[in-house]
Amino acid sequence: MPQLNPAPWLFIFLLSWVVLLLIFKTKVTLLSPMNNPSMPAPLMHQTAPWNWPWA
Repeated sequence: MPQLNPAPWLFIFLLSWVVLLLIFKTKVTLLSPMNNPSMPAPLMHQTAPWNWPWA
């Protein structure tokens, strides 16, 4: 019975995981951040602080 021999199925299982990991690795490395995280964002719209009447 060929199902009892785990050698080819183990290789197929490992090879499929390697292929999936390579695909995900290439997709993740192609991503770029939307903004530069090392530079703080400029404060363009500064609003006045709220004055609460009961404070």
